[in-house]
This record gives sequence, C-alpha cells and structure tokens, in this order.
Amino acid sequence: MMNRFSNPVLMKELKLRFRAFKSFSGLMFYLAVLCIFVVGFLMIYTQFSGTAFFRPSDSFTMFSVLSVLQMALVMFITPGLTAGAISTEREKQTLNILLTTTQSSTQIIVGKLVSSVVFLILMLVAGLPLYSLVFLFGGVSPSQYVTIFLFYLVTLIAIGSIGIMFSTITKKTIVSMIATYGAMIFLGGITAFFFFIGVSMDQMATGYAGTQNLMPFSPITYFWVSINPGALMLSILYPEITNTIDSLVGISFPIWVVYLIFYLLITVGCLAIAIRKLRANMKTNR
Repeated sequence: MMNRFSNPVLMKELKLRFRAFKSFSGLMFYLAVLCIFVVGFLMIYTQFSGTAFFRPSDSFTMFSVLSVLQMALVMFITPGLTAGAISTEREKQTLNILLTTTQSSTQIIVGKLVSSVVFLILMLVAGLPLYSLVFLFGGVSPSQYVTIFLFYLVTLIAIGSIGIMFSTITKKTIVSMIATYGAMIFLGGITAFFFFIGVSMDQMATGYAGTQNLMPFSPITYFWVSINPGALMLSILYPEITNTIDSLVGISFPIWVVYLIFYLLITVGCLAIAIRKLRANMKTNR
C-alpha cells in the first residue's frame, strides 16, 4: 500500500534541492531582502515621527508593503524553480533514462512540482520571524496573515504548474522561462491594464448615454480584476477596495471565489497537458 503512494522522483528532487548550495544561497538572499526592508522601514518611520514609538497603523502599513514585496519575490522566484524542471532533464539527456523507469508521467510531473512548492513554502515559513515583528507592534490580526498565506499557496502552485507545462512542451529551458515569465506578466500586468481600459470604456459609454446615475454592469471587466493577483491582495489587505470594485463593475460577487476557481483550473489544466505531453514529446525526439 505504501509503495503505491510513494514517489521516488519527489524524494530525489527534495534531497538534491535541499542539499544544493544555491538553494540556501537563494533563501539567504530572500531573507536578506526582507530584513533590509523591515529594518529600513522601522528606522525611517521612527526617525520621521521624532519618537521611538511605532504606531499600529504604521505596523499595518509595514505588513501591507511586506506582503506585496514577498508576493513579488515569490512570483519572480517560482518560474526559475519550475520552468526548467523537465527541459533541464532533456538538455542533460537524462529524461530518457527517467522515462524508462517504472515511474508514471503523473509521478514525474507531480514530483517535480511538489519539490519546488515545498521549497517555496520553506521560504514563506522562513519569513515568519519578520512577520512576528508586525504582530508585536499590533495593527494586524493573525487571520489576515493566514488569508495572505493561503493566497500565496494557491498562486505559487498555479505559477509552478504553468512553469512545469512550458518546461514539458518546450525543448529549451530559456524558452520555457521566457514563456513562464510572459504568463506572469499577463496575469499581473496585462489583466490590470484590461481592467482599467474596461472601466474607462464603461464610464465613457455611460457618459455619452447621459446615464451617469445608472450602475454599470461589465462581467468582462470583473473577470480581469478577479484573476489579477495584485487586486486580490489589495482587497484582502483593504476590504473597502472590494466596494470600490463592485461599484465600478456592477457585480457584488466576491472576487476571491473567481480567483480560486480560475487558478485551480489553470493548475489542473497545465498539469494535465504536462502529463500528456511528457512521453509524446520523447517519441518525436528520438
């Protein structure tokens, strides 16, 4: 029974990843960036206030900026860990040997993804002592951090799945990384651009029709803002932003529900494509 659920690929990837010096150097760089930000934030705010006191409102501001910074670092690091998972094996000419083992395509893909996700979770957990300073000064509830952590988890799993998919369907790691970062730019930047364009067009349409008092209704604009990671994070940190979004699009449905469904579908779809194309690509490359 235990052999059925065992994944030698996952165990091998975990051992190699956690024994590598570059993994811990990357973790050190990640924590160094966060430490520099927290120390600098505390020094600047206490200096500008003229006292040694740090107010709870300032603590919440530090929590908000730290959460956004941590999300940016996660979105920047995740493609680098997953975009070369399969393509690197192909470039090293070890993928053929891996496919001749008794491991299924699902075990290989899931093992590669989970090993990367575990390391990313380690990075998030390693930043907990920095967040403890925020709880020390007050202004932030533990439920907010739990919500932010779940948001991180869903997002990085989806990004990792995208990287695994591109790593499987492309032959070169550099191409896979470019495609994955392009997907991140689309989800984080292009969707925000489409949202603002949609809001502007709706306001222009209501202005031309002379119906400024009517509530707009734009499902497409609502969809763009619902799948944007930055919009969801801001709505978690500042709940009043949700009311602003509702007034702009005319839909009062929680955006986190659409975000969760969309990114779960991305995760399942990308993993299904990667599993299906793993051995198909090898047949054509012999």
